[in-house]
Amino acid sequence: MSRVAKMPVKIPAGVQITPEPGSVTVKGAKASLHLLLPKSVQIEIKDGQVVVMADSVAADPAMSGTVRALINNMVDGVTKGYEKRLALVGVGYRAATAGKKLNLSLGFSHPVEFPIPEGITVETPTQTEIIIKGADKQMVGLVAAKIRGYRPPEPYKGKGVRYLGEKVVMKEAKKK
Repeated sequence: MSRVAKMPVKIPAGVQITPEPGSVTVKGAKASLHLLLPKSVQIEIKDGQVVVMADSVAADPAMSGTVRALINNMVDGVTKGYEKRLALVGVGYRAATAGKKLNLSLGFSHPVEFPIPEGITVETPTQTEIIIKGADKQMVGLVAAKIRGYRPPEPYKGKGVRYLGEKVVMKEAKKK
């Protein structure tokens, strides 16, 4: 069994974890999340903690650590939530939310409309900043990566969509 799987996940007050055959559901103040478990991993709840166990040492010991990390992320998500911030760098690059869509002007000949999935909230406090919030860590990261994928930062001028605080290594321009 992995070192990560040996550490139990503490269940904070207000969080309800219900293990089902082959899956687990975590309910909290912010949301309810569901995870399908691999066949080689079992979970049990003891003394306000979730313990993850592999069926056998030879089966798949690393998977038990992965499941433990996913359950810990779910517990953190339903209590605190997750957030990613994006910054638009470039002349004329703008973002605005309209209902369940994010409208992006990224220097293309047409505006880009990104549909916001269920369970995710997108805010635009300024025209060049996007805040993505949600309880599911994987979904928040996926939405941020998809938005960044429309126009990743280019290495010559640094224009594009980047994570807040991301360092873009700039290349030197071609010399004559």
